Amino acid sequence: MKRIYLTTSIPYVNGEPHIGHALELVQVDVMARAYRQLGYEIYCLTGTDENAQKNVESAEKMGISVQELVDKYSLKFKNLQAPLNLSFDQFIRTTDKKHLMGAQKLWRLCDQDIYKKTYSGLYCVGCETFYKEGDLPNNFCTNHNRQLETISEENYFFALSKYQHKIASLIQSDNLKIQPFFRKQEILNFINKGLDDISISRPDTRMKGWGIPVPEDNSQRMYVWFDALTNYISALDFGTEGELFEKFWINNPLKVHVIGKDIVKFHAIYWIAMLLSAKQFIPTSLYVHGFISVDGSKISKTIGNVIDPASLVAIYGTDALRYYLLREISPYVDGDFSYERMHQLYSSDLANELGNLLSRLTNLGEKDSIFIETDIENEIIDLALDRAAKFEFNLGLEEIFVKVKELNRNINDFEPWSKSKIDRADFLTKSLKQLNTIGRALKPYLPESSLKIQNATENKIKKSASLFPRVNMS
Repeated sequence: MKRIYLTTSIPYVNGEPHIGHALELVQVDVMARAYRQLGYEIYCLTGTDENAQKNVESAEKMGISVQELVDKYSLKFKNLQAPLNLSFDQFIRTTDKKHLMGAQKLWRLCDQDIYKKTYSGLYCVGCETFYKEGDLPNNFCTNHNRQLETISEENYFFALSKYQHKIASLIQSDNLKIQPFFRKQEILNFINKGLDDISISRPDTRMKGWGIPVPEDNSQRMYVWFDALTNYISALDFGTEGELFEKFWINNPLKVHVIGKDIVKFHAIYWIAMLLSAKQFIPTSLYVHGFISVDGSKISKTIGNVIDPASLVAIYGTDALRYYLLREISPYVDGDFSYERMHQLYSSDLANELGNLLSRLTNLGEKDSIFIETDIENEIIDLALDRAAKFEFNLGLEEIFVKVKELNRNINDFEPWSKSKIDRADFLTKSLKQLNTIGRALKPYLPESSLKIQNATENKIKKSASLFPRVNMS
């Protein structure tokens, strides 16, 4: 059977989930649903990254234990499943026992490329990474609005430089496929400047006892990225060579990570080098999305523009938020969210076009006692599935809504209410079948609406309740 392993990145849990997190979760969910429809056996993973130094800092500021902090926020991320209608198979936490086992096992398998030395460098706790002098203007991280710190300490290092040419070759040949193409070029340019060995541990004193201990050295904790990246295989029971690992990593040709543009280096370089060192299979694809801003500004707790996805669902419904994220935000470049645009899309595309179409046709169909035996036009469904599987969500929805608008125009032009019952019946039967096909094409994108459309346009037609009821902006 064809199989695919799909993963999201795992966010830090030092704050509330926001609409940027929802973007990636929904993108991966659409891919998972599309591949299921295409007949693949799917395993879909998401979760939370809990062993970061920034979690230690956040817990101290809040006056609670780190365990309390990660428990609190990890649950909030997990609880996005219902409001976003996510269909993932597992939620991994990097504080899980099986993750600890997997991370320590991978460390031991990389032992020949690990050594200890004293190092001094510029460090951003927000990025959880060291930078070279000049990497960031004025040694200031704009992503986390903080000055880089000079840190000197004895850590374990990983011989990343050893794998520079091998990684470049894998990416260049598309054995590790990075999409979009311009991200592939960016990472190749970065690699070609030369890779340095990287620090992969932090002193236990700095981590205050939090994180995964380095095997056989309790004075050091694993660097959060070495730990966190392992989640992709620890979730599959890599630590115990479980059935999932064999099925979805060893014997699976399709292993796809969906990530944000800020963490490409870690996934395309660090992660691949770790797996090569440990003599493990590598992922096949990285799909890289951009950031989402709010009213043109970066999402920030400081300026107070963090939007809870569940709050939007409470107003507009799950499928309306999914529609905005998939149609309005390009999969590959930065996009923007605004309440004004959300309301505009809800009213125009969803309520007036799709919702009104269903209402009009089923109302007329009920009056004329129309009975539908579905005759599915596969072309639009196949195209929509193909777009979803290829991370082209905006194009998939655009093509579906061309059909929606075309069907609405046909009703206006034909004016079935003014025709004889026989002519009207032929038109309504054909139109309801087309709408049923549209409903099926929407299945991976807007699963709730898809089901309602299909149920309303099969067998004896009854007038459908409003798909997208009027929303009061005030």
